[in-house]
Amino acid sequence: MAYVVVLVLDNPDQCHDVLTAWEEAGAPGATILESTGLHRLRGRLLCDDAPLFPSVRHLVQGEELRHRTIFAVIEDEETMERVIAATEALIDFSQPHTGLLFTVPVGRVVGLK
Repeated sequence: MAYVVVLVLDNPDQCHDVLTAWEEAGAPGATILESTGLHRLRGRLLCDDAPLFPSVRHLVQGEELRHRTIFAVIEDEETMERVIAATEALIDFSQPHTGLLFTVPVGRVVGLK
């Protein structure tokens, strides 16, 4: 069975190290998205320097709001476990504001190879 491994990475500076670790663990590739969470976005809305009618683009332009969401389709459970272990070696998920990692089983994959 295939899996999608998804990592919401709090510190964008760690992105390169994570991608390298995933590649070494056997991930065939990864997609990286710039993202932000609702909690941080709401916190930004409460700031005194926020404009009266801010756009989402304006709110996420600040460096403090940016995350990286990285995901990869992994073909087997063994490789998935290696990717998770490699990620945990870099990120201490027990600490706040570090990230979130989860997996989802995939019933069918087209175009992976």
